[in-house]
Amino acid sequence: MARQIDYGNLMHRALRGLIQEVLQDVADHGLPGAHHFFITFDTTHPGARLADWLRDRYPQEMTVVMQHWFDNLVVDDEGFAITLNFGDMPEPLYIPFDAVRTFVDPSVEFGLRFETQDSDDDEDDEEDEAEVEEDDAPKQDAEVVRLDSWRK
Repeated sequence: MARQIDYGNLMHRALRGLIQEVLQDVADHGLPGAHHFFITFDTTHPGARLADWLRDRYPQEMTVVMQHWFDNLVVDDEGFAITLNFGDMPEPLYIPFDAVRTFVDPSVEFGLRFETQDSDDDEDDEEDEAEVEEDDAPKQDAEVVRLDSWRK
């Protein structure tokens, strides 16, 4: 099969790079104005680090809020470390960018949602071609989420 451009993975990397850049700016300068983030991530991701009691309470995914109190925000190429307050108990977390499922800044009605991708590269190419033929619309790996449905 001829070489193809993998727009889905390129889009994922670009949007995760956007999250990385935003978080690095917050680490350097703090949250500007009314900006705050709701970040949902996969707690089963092998790179996610969180306290056992949090993993027990959120066995699949967890949404954290970066707004009034957070500390020790450190961003690297793979993810970010942060300490958040859970019932007056500071807890350190490490969230890989690949584990992020949604990133929302409701103050400016901005949101991203990442669809789960199968990482099984051994699948038969013929099955992939049949899938594309059945579904004419291109699959989107990330999309802008409208926040109107979440507002009261």
